[in-house]
Amino acid sequence: MAPHTPQVRGAALLADPLLNKGTAFTADERAALGLDGLLPPATETLDEQADRAYHAFLGYDKPLHRHIYLRQLQDTNEVLFYHLLTRHLEEMLPVVYTPTVGEACRRFSEIYRRPRGLFLTYEDRHRFREILRNRPGGEVDVIVVTDGQRILGLGDQGVGGMGIPIGKLSLYTAIGGIRPARTLPILLDVGTDNEELLANEHYLGRRQHRVTGEEYDEMIEAFVSAVEAELPGTLLQWEDFATAHARPILTRYQDRLLTFNDDIQGTAAVALGALTTATKVAGTALTDHRIVVLGAGSAAIGVADMIRAALVEEGLSEQEAADRFWFVDIDGPLVRSRTDLTPEQRTYARDDEEVRQWGGDTPDLARVVREVEPTVLIGLSTAHGAFTEDIVRTMADSCDRPVILPLSNPTSNAEADPADLARWTDGRALIAAGSPFPPLKVDGREVPVAQANNVYVFPAVGLAVTASRATRVTDRMMVAAARALGDCAVRAGTDGATPLLPPLASMRDAARDIALAVALTAVEDGVAPEADEEQLREAIATTQWTPRYGS
Repeated sequence: MAPHTPQVRGAALLADPLLNKGTAFTADERAALGLDGLLPPATETLDEQADRAYHAFLGYDKPLHRHIYLRQLQDTNEVLFYHLLTRHLEEMLPVVYTPTVGEACRRFSEIYRRPRGLFLTYEDRHRFREILRNRPGGEVDVIVVTDGQRILGLGDQGVGGMGIPIGKLSLYTAIGGIRPARTLPILLDVGTDNEELLANEHYLGRRQHRVTGEEYDEMIEAFVSAVEAELPGTLLQWEDFATAHARPILTRYQDRLLTFNDDIQGTAAVALGALTTATKVAGTALTDHRIVVLGAGSAAIGVADMIRAALVEEGLSEQEAADRFWFVDIDGPLVRSRTDLTPEQRTYARDDEEVRQWGGDTPDLARVVREVEPTVLIGLSTAHGAFTEDIVRTMADSCDRPVILPLSNPTSNAEADPADLARWTDGRALIAAGSPFPPLKVDGREVPVAQANNVYVFPAVGLAVTASRATRVTDRMMVAAARALGDCAVRAGTDGATPLLPPLASMRDAARDIALAVALTAVEDGVAPEADEEQLREAIATTQWTPRYGS
C-alpha cells in the first residue's frame, strides 16, 4: 500500500495523529503546508521530541495519570507515541496495558477524551456493515473486539471495556509492527449487568442489562458477517469475553475466519512458552510433567489444550496427554460425576474412583497437591493467595525444580507473590507470573520475574499472518509461537539465570523470530501461500513498521 500522503493542510494537518509531526515539521514543510505561525519556532528531531515527552511522562505521579498522558499523546501524534513507547517498552507496558489499563477501563466514562475505534450497539446490528465503513482509514490488518463482560479480573465493565482493544492494538503496533492506520478497536455494546455502572449518571454506554441467548448470538453473527463482507482477510481477535461466550464463539468461527481468542489461545501459548523454558532449564522432558491447574474457566482450559497439543506432538496419545492434568475449581476437582462441566472441561475430568481412594471429604487444592505430587502448578483462578506456603512447600518436597505459574491478573488477583514462592522453595522454583512483580534477590543479585503477558504472542501472530497472508490461525501455529517463545527465553538467559520468558525490552526482536515460526507453520498447514524461510523472513522484516517520520 502506498504511504499515506497528506491531503490536508494547516490546523487540520496538526489535528490528524497519523500525519502530525508537531515540532518536527521543518521550515520548508511549514511553509508548504500552511503551518507557519501554528507551531513554536524550534524544530526538533523525533528523538528530541521523545526526550521531552518522556520527561512529561515522569512528571505524573500516578499510573492512571501517566496512562491518560500517553493516550492523549497517541491521539495527537502516533509516530511520537510509538517511538516513545518502543524506547521505554518495559517501563511503559504496565502503564499502557496491564495492570493500569484495568483502572482505565473501570473509569472509562470519567476519563474519556476523544473517540478511537468503533462502538457497535445491539440496536444497530442490522447496520453493522454500514457503520464499519465509518472507520477511520481504509484497509485493516487487525481488529481487536470485546463486549466488555470479563475485563481482566474486574468483571463486567460495559463500554469501559473499549480500553482493552485500544491498549492491545497499541502493542500490536509497538511490538509486532502492525501499522497503526491498519488497526481497528471495536466495542460490541450489548449493555451491562454492572449495577454500579447503570446507576452512574456519567456512564457512556448502553444503559440496559446485557442481551443474552439467541439475541446475543444474532448480534455476534451480524458482526462477523459485516466483517466478512467489509474487511475480508482481516485478523479478528476476540478479547475478554465471558467464559460462557468465549469458547463457543471461537469454536463457531475459527474455521470460517482468520481469528483467534487471545484469552484462550494467547494465554495458553505464553504458558506453554514458559513451561518449555522451564523444562529445558530443569533438564527434563515435557512429557515428564504432572500438572495441577487451579481454575477451570476458558483461559485455564485453553492453557491445558495447548500443552496437551504439544504433548501429543511429542508422542503421547490424546488420552495420555489429558491424563497429565488435574483441575481444581471452586467446587473441587473436575471429576466425571459432576454435572456442571462443559464438554471442554469434561476432557480433563478424572475418574471418581481416583479421588475416593484418598478418603475424606471433597479434596481441596492442598489435598490434590499432596496426592498428585505435581511438577507444575498453574493458577488461573483470580483467587488471591491461593498458593499458600503449605501447598508450595508440599509441592517442593516431591519435586526438585517446581514450575509455578500464578497467572491471574491484575496483581491483586495473583495466586502468590513470586518472592514468597522463591523463599518457600529455597530458590528452586521456576516462576512466571501473570502480572508484573519486582525482581527476586538470588545469591546477592537481582533476577527478573518473568511476566506471562500475552504481549509475548499476539503481536507476533499478527505480524506473522499479515506478512504470510495467512487465511486461518491454526492450533499448530499457536504451539509454534509458544515453542519459539521458549527458544527466545533460553537464548536470552545470562549469568546462569534464565527467566522463563525473554526480557520485555527485546520483544520487537523476539516478535520477528516468533512470527517466522508461526508463518512457517501456516505454510505447512496449507493456510498461507507457499513460501520458503528466507522469503518469509524478508516479508516479516518488510511488514514490521518502525515509527519514524516521512517527508
